[in-house]
Amino acid sequence: MVQGGDEDPRGALVRPYAVTRGRTEPTREIAIEAVLLTVRQGAEASRYAGREWRLIANLCADRPQSLAEVAACLRVPLGVARVLVADMITEGILTLHEPLEAGDSQERIHVLERVLVGLRNL
Repeated sequence: MVQGGDEDPRGALVRPYAVTRGRTEPTREIAIEAVLLTVRQGAEASRYAGREWRLIANLCADRPQSLAEVAACLRVPLGVARVLVADMITEGILTLHEPLEAGDSQERIHVLERVLVGLRNL
């Protein structure tokens, strides 16, 4: 889970659709390897948001995280993480750094390999 002892035993009992308020589609497409970072004002704004937003903001404040890392650290399905992160980007809490365009496929493969290694290390 996320560092800092902010674990809530009730968190595992909440259904994913409750976390996303029943939504299954994000407001924007976000690649699994996209990098997320909490903006300075976002850290403050997230203090008044829900539990998941606070956890994501704290996680991405320490160092940039991929969408896959966020989902793994929160122990939620990737689709749930996509919906939450898309909302946070819209609200200006997170910044999104998109992956490389398809033009440089060798570099894209290298990035995906690094993400895979990172996921295995979790």
